[in-house]
Amino acid sequence: MGGGPVAKRKLSNPLALAVLSACAEQPRHPYEIAQVLKQRGKHFSIKINFGSLYTVVQNLERHGFIEAVGSERDGRRPERTVYGVTEAGRAELRDWLSELLSVPAKEYPQFEAGLSLAGSLPPDEVLALLRKRLDALDEGIAAQEQMYATCVALLPRIFLVEAEYALAMRRAEAAWLRGLVAEMEDGTLSGMDGWREFYATGRPPQQWIDVEERARALWEEDPGFGSA
Repeated sequence: MGGGPVAKRKLSNPLALAVLSACAEQPRHPYEIAQVLKQRGKHFSIKINFGSLYTVVQNLERHGFIEAVGSERDGRRPERTVYGVTEAGRAELRDWLSELLSVPAKEYPQFEAGLSLAGSLPPDEVLALLRKRLDALDEGIAAQEQMYATCVALLPRIFLVEAEYALAMRRAEAAWLRGLVAEMEDGTLSGMDGWREFYATGRPPQQWIDVEERARALWEEDPGFGSA
């Protein structure tokens, strides 16, 4: 099931949003922007390629979201252009953030894609792979919990809400996956018998054929089913 409509933007790279936010606080040169984002740990919640930061800055300037407001020189280093946010940039920052915070968007996680196609592998192999993932999740959760405990002792929670969210999502995935693995192990997951039959005979079981027919009838009756 999907989320609400998402606006088409001139720039969609999350790094552009992070740069806008940094420049909205105060004018900064690109090197300072990179340092601020690293120091604040934004790379944990935003997929950031710092090597492309200068290109992102140029694109933001080209679209009128930031502008050069001066330059700085540090010792013998070359001059660095300082950028500040424009009114159009502030409006874009506000609109973009408002959308991210209020509209549940369909994000197509890779694990979800893997689950949707898991039937292409034998059930015992999938079970082993899911156990492996669960072990990795548990290990990652323990590390995240330790890091969070350290940070929460030093920082107000307002600076940690994204870390809390990430940890909550990881815990929820592990809990769900633990239940799925248990059902696959004890054979109570409906459809397991058909899955095993398919890999034993090489032919789709009647159960799968019936499911396909019901799904086809449902789509013919309501072509928009599942797209909301």
